[in-house]
Amino acid sequence: MCGFCGFTGNEYNDADNTHIKNMAERISHRGPDGEGFYVDDNITFGFRRLSFFDLKRGSQPMHTTDDAYTLVFNGEIYNYSELRAELAVIGHNFSTTSDTEVLLHLYEEYGEKMLDKLRGMFAFVIYDHRKQEIFAARDFFGIKPFYYGVIDGQLLFASEMKSFLDYPAFQKELNPVALEAYLSYQYSVLDETFFKGIFKLPAAHFLRFKNGVLTLTRYWQAQFAPDEGHKGKQGLEDTVQQVDQVVRESVNYHQRTEPEVILGTFLSGGWDSSYITSLAKLEKSFSVGFEYEGYSEIESAEALAKAKGMENYSKIISTDEYWDALKPIQYFMDEPLADPAAVALYFVCKEARKHVKGALTGEGADELFGGYEHYHRMYNLGFMKIIPLPLRRLIGKWVQKIPRHFKGKRFLTLAGKPLEERYIGNFFTFTDEERARILQPKYVSGLRATDITKPYYDQARALGYDDITKMQYLDIHLWLAGDIMLKADKMSMAHSLEARVPFLDREVFNVAAKIPTRYRVNRKGTKYALRQAALRSFPDGKPKQRRGFPVPTRVWLREEKYYKRVRLAFEKPFVGEIFQKEKILQLLARHKSGKEDNSRMVWTIYMFILWYESFF
Repeated sequence: MCGFCGFTGNEYNDADNTHIKNMAERISHRGPDGEGFYVDDNITFGFRRLSFFDLKRGSQPMHTTDDAYTLVFNGEIYNYSELRAELAVIGHNFSTTSDTEVLLHLYEEYGEKMLDKLRGMFAFVIYDHRKQEIFAARDFFGIKPFYYGVIDGQLLFASEMKSFLDYPAFQKELNPVALEAYLSYQYSVLDETFFKGIFKLPAAHFLRFKNGVLTLTRYWQAQFAPDEGHKGKQGLEDTVQQVDQVVRESVNYHQRTEPEVILGTFLSGGWDSSYITSLAKLEKSFSVGFEYEGYSEIESAEALAKAKGMENYSKIISTDEYWDALKPIQYFMDEPLADPAAVALYFVCKEARKHVKGALTGEGADELFGGYEHYHRMYNLGFMKIIPLPLRRLIGKWVQKIPRHFKGKRFLTLAGKPLEERYIGNFFTFTDEERARILQPKYVSGLRATDITKPYYDQARALGYDDITKMQYLDIHLWLAGDIMLKADKMSMAHSLEARVPFLDREVFNVAAKIPTRYRVNRKGTKYALRQAALRSFPDGKPKQRRGFPVPTRVWLREEKYYKRVRLAFEKPFVGEIFQKEKILQLLARHKSGKEDNSRMVWTIYMFILWYESFF
């Protein structure tokens, strides 16, 4: 786990390599174990290292023995020893035992087809000195970040965009369309980032850059192909056995490291982290909670750790600690993220780094195995399909006009819309109309939230997916990389900690993709097959709780102290240049009074303001 940065051309190579050194220093938190640089007339690389394999000889940038290729790499290749043995048989010689060198030899032997052989998380750049061409790739699920831009005909790239602040030709400019989309999604959902002209390389893509021309190619696609032959009790047992076997195998791979490097696990008390912790042969686990009743699962986490014979290090996050961390967190994040769970992750990473260098986490299980509660709501909506959609639309519009809330109002409202209109991902914060009301006119482009999801729904429809699988497909391609993995990477790296995600393994997905929908979501609940597999490893039955790292933002925003803090931010002069100030203050006031629950809307705006202050 590391960080890299670089650029093509030689216009900004001074005698002391000032610019690339400053760029690398911006991301020193990603790699405190060492630094490295490579500069010639065509390519400049900067690197910060957090070492896990071949601690003494695995430094980067790394070159082939004939100096034909140079590489910088962030991530881990868990099957590198098997690949190394395969390459040795066909004549490759190695001078280190690092996974980095394996990547170089794989590219030398197979070119872009190397990606088909990898099992791990990665973002890397290889420069071919003979062709004067860059080849760069990002892993299957977007676990590791990769940012790039073409400025004055040269390619600029990095693990974090803050590196670009020290590149002389980079001009900061806010991308208003990114803001518009963020207000609906709560994360940066577009390929073009909040910095105009700077892009994220999408998950499962590689790029080539030569003579000023950049091309992007998808090399892998996460597609579901349910095996409907798995029926009855035996079919379920076979499915559960396959799930348990592949997750166990993945956890074993994800524990690979040098003997002197200590790993632990994150343990929230929920199913996913509890399953990973139960399977791992590790000694330390880490948990966080809050001062408010119902917002801590430390007791549940400690019970599992005790049953496993593990040490559990837990921390109660005070409310002031949480709020004081918000602005630095938005800086580390690179782009605004309104997911309150990011802050809990920030603190659990901070606690873990005192004791270990890396930790296994439970992210990805919900997307692959069907774990989110909204998937179950979709299951419950199933019987409504016998009513024609036009009639459901009329019912949905009618109940929306009723001023008072009654049980079933949300259900009937949802049933009155097709999936493509009502579901854009885990959170739908501002509708198109609500965005237009709170933004200044120059920040309203006419982009609809559903414009972003339409290509994925079209693909899912062509593949014949049911509605639950459509939702999973959408979440894997947007929410997983845009929110879940963004915060996992940035919050862990803020503390020089490696976060490893055993569920987000290509072989795990290959098994998950074949699970029939009825074994993912049914009347008994969500991620049914995975839960049945997890029960095999829990020493004292199933987890008592399943909330993950819950955060009491709704409560805080009604307390005078924190209400005032947000109000002061909303009243700052620059905010009025972007937002209709009176409209957003009204949202805050109505939440404070208890008339409405606007906590998610308020939080989304507030996180943007803190991010904007950090970078602009």
